[in-house]
Amino acid sequence: MPDLVTPPALLALWAGLGYLLGSIPFGLVLARLLGLGDLRQIGSGNIGATNVLRTGSKGAAAATLVLDAAKGAVAALLAQAFAGPDAAQAAGLGAFLGHLFPVWLRFRGGKGVATFLGVMLALAWPVGLALCATWLVVAALTRYSSFAALMAAGMLPLWLMWFLRGDLLVLGLVLMLLVYIRHAANIRRLRAGTEPRIGAGR
Repeated sequence: MPDLVTPPALLALWAGLGYLLGSIPFGLVLARLLGLGDLRQIGSGNIGATNVLRTGSKGAAAATLVLDAAKGAVAALLAQAFAGPDAAQAAGLGAFLGHLFPVWLRFRGGKGVATFLGVMLALAWPVGLALCATWLVVAALTRYSSFAALMAAGMLPLWLMWFLRGDLLVLGLVLMLLVYIRHAANIRRLRAGTEPRIGAGR
């Protein structure tokens, strides 16, 4: 963990601001603006980029991916600039939780992979790039977005140690655990052989 130098009240404030930023459901907003329908009634019902892709719009899916990652990165970078490393971690965690449990959607959000990657890119860009590379390689080999996400999240502690970022280990373990919890249904489908591959219609 980083040295806790920011007053607790300010840490809570940055976490709250991160949560509000992270809770913006960009996938849902883009789908509605582009007339693609209600994501919650399409495919898996998830509000993330993978489900946006199931609408047939690669552009909307790419935009959702970038925006969901950006909200995690922006939250962490703003806190880093105005407060410090401890506030950056608090804001990053807040943004991640905001995506998973957005107040605007009755706390039913996405699985957080893009936001997770955005947070890590902001806090430690070499680690973030390694995670993105892990996701891309596994996704290209298996065509399973969920499996790629699980592998990337599972590799996070190793990448943190490789790049000597032990100060992010506690946050990383929390994010990793939440990614796995949010992918519980995907894990069951992967085991059963019923998980849809990237580009599948459902």
